[in-house]
Amino acid sequence: MTSVTHDRKIPWKVSIASFVGTTIEWCDYYIFGLLAATGVFGRLFFPEQEPGIALLLAFLTYAVGFVARPFGGLFAGYYGDKIGRKPMLVLSLVIMGVATLAMGFLPTFNQIGIAAPILLTVLRLL
Repeated sequence: MTSVTHDRKIPWKVSIASFVGTTIEWCDYYIFGLLAATGVFGRLFFPEQEPGIALLLAFLTYAVGFVARPFGGLFAGYYGDKIGRKPMLVLSLVIMGVATLAMGFLPTFNQIGIAAPILLTVLRLL
């Protein structure tokens, strides 16, 4: 008869990793939503539009992240079952962190034209 031992540290590790991942994701959504709502993204990435249209375009870019989220879950879930959940958690956090950092360094519409809002949307997809 084999004895099954349970490592009591594993649930804590999973809980802490989940908490860290959720916190990073929440911060990403919060910061982007705040900048979209205050009109910062409208002024920087859609300056040729009227303020109301620029605000709607900023929120539309914000919504891209919510639309992409289920597809990211399907992708991460599939590969998480294949190669492990921990590597997929780390990969998703790295992708999200790099995309958020890249948004901070993204040139504005006045600097690179229409490529700026396109790049912003692509980074939101990631």
